[in-house]
Amino acid sequence: MIHPLAYIHPEARIAPNVSIDPFVSIHRDVEVGEGTWIGSNAVIMDGARIGENCKIFPGAVISAPPQDLKYKGEPSTVLIGNNTTIREFVTLNRGTELDKNTTTIGENCLLMAYVHVAHDCIIGNNVIIVNSVQLAGHIEIQDFAFIGGTSAVHQFVKIGTHAMVSGGSLVRKDVPPFTKAGRDPLAYCGINTIGLRRRGFSNEKINEIQEIYRHVYLKGLNNSDALDVIELEVPPSKERDEILDFIRTSERGIMRGSLN
Repeated sequence: MIHPLAYIHPEARIAPNVSIDPFVSIHRDVEVGEGTWIGSNAVIMDGARIGENCKIFPGAVISAPPQDLKYKGEPSTVLIGNNTTIREFVTLNRGTELDKNTTTIGENCLLMAYVHVAHDCIIGNNVIIVNSVQLAGHIEIQDFAFIGGTSAVHQFVKIGTHAMVSGGSLVRKDVPPFTKAGRDPLAYCGINTIGLRRRGFSNEKINEIQEIYRHVYLKGLNNSDALDVIELEVPPSKERDEILDFIRTSERGIMRGSLN
């Protein structure tokens, strides 16, 4: 299942049942899990840790050195979880020792063609990143988030769980969990109702999340006052506490409310 025209360093750790097409290049400090397929002309560089049953399409470059002038060649990694698909010409840069020392892609993710993920990013599980999205360094994207095509995300931004970012967006502020983000400049466009229903959220839970964001975005309160009101008026729940914690710990500040 390994084509004779592929180059694999003799010290690379390749599990059984891995399929490697011609003209693939795999460097020394690489691990590839069982059942993974690597398409022609993909380059897997030092520090790549690829899980089981992944699909890496032709032309992808995994674990290239970070495009960071502070990087001095120190060892670092890219971690890719099981069942993740990396489409054509995706570029994933490994981490730097000044931050996490690793770039992490979770399980069951789909990174479509020409996506770039810079150093020290953390991408959760079940995330979809559409064609040509560009992620700067130190970004965190939480589970089940969806990033529309050709969007660009500023360094250190956080995008919350189940959030949806419209295609072509410039994301300079944090996007809270369960929300939809769109328009220019980026603004709150409601909650990701369709996505939440597809993932089994009840109507009661969706209404609870909507009520929380009415306090944050639609009642003229500043963030501090809105969070105080939410704690007083909305019963505790996993989703409520996740939203409160996300907004309180936001370092860049959250995206603005709807624009007329």
